[in-house]
Amino acid sequence: MSTIQAVHPTNKVKLAVFWLYVTLPLAWGVFNTLSQAMKLFR
Repeated sequence: MSTIQAVHPTNKVKLAVFWLYVTLPLAWGVFNTLSQAMKLFR
């Protein structure tokens, strides 16, 4: 018999903080790369 454990609210908060920690620098890098690349095509 397998049991599925519910995700605790603290785990959801940790998960959200982790994804923000990862996606914010990634989004910043993509934005900077695209803005620099657009300079080549002007």
